Amino acid sequence: MDERNFQYMFYGFAVAWFLLAAYLLTLVARESKLRKEVDTLKRMLEERENKG
Repeated sequence: MDERNFQYMFYGFAVAWFLLAAYLLTLVARESKLRKEVDTLKRMLEERENKG
C-alpha cells in the first residue's frame, strides 16, 4: 500500500475517535445535569410531604 493511504487512514481514525470522545463527553454532561434535576425534584417532593 502507498504510504499516503496509511496517512489518510490515520486521520480518518483520529477524527472518528475525536467524535466518539466528544459524544461521550456530552453524554456524561447530560447525565450529570439529569442527576442534579432528579435530586432537586426529590428535595422538592420531600419538602412538600413534610409540609402536608
